[in-house]
Parts: sequence; structure tokens; C-alpha cells
Amino acid sequence: MLVGVDLAAYMNIPNMTWHAGVQSSGETQYNRDKLLQGQGIDTPLSDTGHLQAAAAGRYLKDLHFTDVFVSNLQRAVQTAEIILGNNLHSSATEMISDPLLRERGFGVAEGRPKEHLKNMANAAGQACRDYTPPGGETLEQVKTRFKKFLKSLYLRMLEEHGSADQCSASTSGPSELEQPVIAGLANDGAQNVPIHALIVSHGAFIRVSVRHLVEDLQCCLPAGLKMNQVFSPCPNTGISRFIITLCREESGPRASSIQCVFINRKDHLDDVKNSD
Repeated sequence: MLVGVDLAAYMNIPNMTWHAGVQSSGETQYNRDKLLQGQGIDTPLSDTGHLQAAAAGRYLKDLHFTDVFVSNLQRAVQTAEIILGNNLHSSATEMISDPLLRERGFGVAEGRPKEHLKNMANAAGQACRDYTPPGGETLEQVKTRFKKFLKSLYLRMLEEHGSADQCSASTSGPSELEQPVIAGLANDGAQNVPIHALIVSHGAFIRVSVRHLVEDLQCCLPAGLKMNQVFSPCPNTGISRFIITLCREESGPRASSIQCVFINRKDHLDDVKNSD
């Protein structure tokens, strides 16, 4: 089964292949003020955030999202609603709210300046991205949440869109897919993939998720893409796209191949002017 995902996701029978698009939420006032939100600070989109989400919606307007999954924090929900409102084919698609897609929890650092987290990390002798403040989620805990989400996503894709072939001995791990043609267009990698899932989450969560896809699940990357680009911070409403092929094992579905089409694309933001 082939599925496309716009982290944004796509699908094709008998091997289920689907396209997944993964997208971060738009800007909030806390983003603008350089304050950490995490899970405990549930703020709405700023005016700029609304413009960013609308721009993303127009950019993706011609894709038909068969499935939409979103963090239950309001900045992500608002982003997804605006994207679907600008889409020509997906306004009636059900939006599934899933707490597994919530932002990483930053504990006592939430609501404080990001510089405060950097100072705490420096005092602990750790890189800021690796540091876990008191009461916060470790990177391993965030990855565990993403793995739980992937498992439920795979099951849902099979239930809603068809069956997948039995995994064979030759598919012990993800295999390499043919490199998609990248033309800088909104439908890059999405041609001939009828199942598209939009996933709207948050920057720190997406960064951990992409690292798991690449390092643990052996996701195939576009030619010439540097690792510092792969693991760079996701901008507000940045879009990453993956094509995932599923097969069946006794324990349940798993990915036999994962292809990254692009990471953190932000072409749609070119015309969004900062409100300052």
C-alpha cells in the first residue's frame, strides 16, 4: 500500500503506498516574543500565523487530502482548519485531533524566554536541543509518542483505504524507492499517489519525528540534501513530504519503504509579509 504524507501522506493497492505531508502550525504571539510554548501554553495563531496558514492552504489547494490528523493544541487546529478552508477538494475531509501530535513538553521552561532554556542547557553542559528541563519530555519520550502515532496511522490507512501485501523476506527493512521528480511544485512526489494524509503538528515534535524516520527507519532522502538541512528547525507552516509503502506482518502493518520528497519547504511564505 502506497501512501503520501504532508508532515503531509499517499496510497496505492496492492502494496499500500501513500503520501504523508507533515506541517508545523502557524506563528503565535509567543513565537513572535521568543517565548517557549510546549504543551502547557495553548495560544491561538497571531495575525501573521493566520496569513501563513492561508498561504500554505493556497499552496496545497490542488491536493486532495483523504485524511487529516492534527495536534489538539489550538494553534495546530486553527492552522489545519485554514489549510482545509483554502483547499479545493478537502473542505469536507474529517479532521482527526490526536494528542500524540502535541508539541514537546518543556516543563518549567514553558512560558519563559527561549534564551532561558539555552542558559539552563549551558549550565547543565548540554546542547540546547538535547536538554530536558525539569518536568519536560525527553527526546526519547517524544520519539515514543511519534512511534505510537505511526502505528495508529498505519492501521487507519489499511482500515480506510485497502489492504497491503504480506511482507516478504526481502523486505526486512525499508527499501529504496525511485527518486521522485522535484520541480519545486506543490504536487512534487504526489503524482499518481491517490491517498494523501495531512499531518499538522509542531516544530520540536516534527524535528524528532524526522530524525526517527531518517535514522531509525532508513528513510531515503532526496539527492544532494545535506543532513544539516534534514535536521534543521521547522519554520512556522514549513512542509515536509514523505511517500510510505506499507506491508503486512502478523504483528501488524509496517513500512517497507519510506521516501522523503522534501523537508521544511517554505516557498508559500514568500508573499507573507511580517506584520511588524
